[in-house]
Amino acid sequence: MATTKQKEAARQNLKRAREGQREGMSTAGENRQPEKQFAFPDERKEPLSDAAHVRNAIARFDQVEGVSDAERDRAWKRIMAAAKKFDVQVSADNWRELFKGGKAKKR
Repeated sequence: MATTKQKEAARQNLKRAREGQREGMSTAGENRQPEKQFAFPDERKEPLSDAAHVRNAIARFDQVEGVSDAERDRAWKRIMAAAKKFDVQVSADNWRELFKGGKAKKR
């Protein structure tokens, strides 16, 4: 179950997302992004090109397969930097919190 802190952050992020909605990035556009624009650059997973993609990367972080804990640590740092850049509130202090209380299982 989500905590009060997580729910409030989600509400704020939804509000910001609705204010700044625009069309999503095409696959071709995503493929043109430099590797540093991805949470997982070697796999080119979870682009971080705008606030909507940052929120999506956080929401789907526990679904990324085939990466080590060290890669997750580096990806989380990239996500947090992008969240700061795009003013996205993140309620989790580290990526391991995303695996608690949900269906996802850390491998």
